[in-house]
Amino acid sequence: MDVIFWIATNVFGTPAILLGAIVLLGLILQKKTVSQIVSGTAKAVIGFLIIGAGAGVIVNALNVFEPMWKEVFGLEAESLGQFIGQESFNAKYGSAVTLAMLIGFLINVLLARLTKFKYIYLTGHMMFWTSTVFAGVVIHVAGDVSFWKLVLFLSIVLGLYWTFQPALTQPIMRRVTGNDHIALGHTSASVALIGGLLGKVLGNRENDSEKLRVPKGFEFLRDSNVVTAISMGVLFLVGAIVVSLKGTPGAQQLIEKAGSQNFIIYSIVQSLTFAGGIAVVLMGVRMFIGELVPAFNGIATKIVPGARPALDCPVTYPFAPNAVILGFIGAFVGALIWLVVLGNTVAYIFVPTMIVLFFHGATAGVFGNATGGTRGALLGGFATSTVVAWGQFVMVKFLITSTIPDTAMWAADSDMFILGPVIALLAKILF
Repeated sequence: MDVIFWIATNVFGTPAILLGAIVLLGLILQKKTVSQIVSGTAKAVIGFLIIGAGAGVIVNALNVFEPMWKEVFGLEAESLGQFIGQESFNAKYGSAVTLAMLIGFLINVLLARLTKFKYIYLTGHMMFWTSTVFAGVVIHVAGDVSFWKLVLFLSIVLGLYWTFQPALTQPIMRRVTGNDHIALGHTSASVALIGGLLGKVLGNRENDSEKLRVPKGFEFLRDSNVVTAISMGVLFLVGAIVVSLKGTPGAQQLIEKAGSQNFIIYSIVQSLTFAGGIAVVLMGVRMFIGELVPAFNGIATKIVPGARPALDCPVTYPFAPNAVILGFIGAFVGALIWLVVLGNTVAYIFVPTMIVLFFHGATAGVFGNATGGTRGALLGGFATSTVVAWGQFVMVKFLITSTIPDTAMWAADSDMFILGPVIALLAKILF
């Protein structure tokens, strides 16, 4: 059992190691040379770690952006009352969560082998957080469920989810990538599908975000890095000006983060840093995918014939970089609206996690653009903020209140919010 837990934690709980092992196995099964095996495995792991490094840069910039806009609206994190909390929850239920994650992955591989749904879910960090949040819902609804009952329930739910989620998104994913080589394996799948549907119904596919015509002299807008910098620059600048004009203690604390540097200049630098993070992520994705897809053929042909890897949402970004930004803008505008609406209707202080809004809104934007062009991308982003805002309210207030509502406010996201009520209902019936 200790060996199983070690593998679950150190292999399946470490995405770079998991994906490196997959590439290694694929290359070995294809009988590549030692040089090809070492090179391919190393470049795949490095590419994935580059994605993480870029994401870290993005997160650091958003950690300035989020409190800035909370201060703009005068929001404070509300007291969640009595709850277990993530640290204590991990100590008590962490083993069940990691074991369920491992078994759920094996169920996913088995289903891919035996059914027509040939997708293997490889987004390791989301595998962990999905397992954790679903466990939090079960424990809140059903009480202190026994170890093996919890493991069995979570394993089956997760195995099914990781198998069928990529299948549901693949028709539009195929349109995004232009081929059938990879699939989307990420908890943004629900809003991606909604974005694709809204784009189809209300958008105009001919108005592709990647073919935007710009006036002469504005050709620089065709560069996705420039578009990112300008879009985020405006949002950071507006937030910084408002904060600078406020005399509240919270505003002063934010301004002090800039040190001796002017806060507005500091904020502009953060926006450019964010753009740099996006550029790093895209580079890592290209490097990672360039090694993973060929290597995966070894697994597809030897173990799971016809299988496709279901990967993290940034794999979609290089195919429509303008839509990435449009999706986030739509999500951000929607978040501002729902901040006000939720506060004035259900008295809930929505915490707009910009990390979720960006990555999920961007994915929904790409899918929305694939079916409905620029308008579809914006609508996909707005739909993301709607799901995240109201989903967070329902999750924190009703589904996970006594366990890990703190985690739900930053680590839970679109698919978890959509599936949360289903998990709660099943837990009530079965336990």
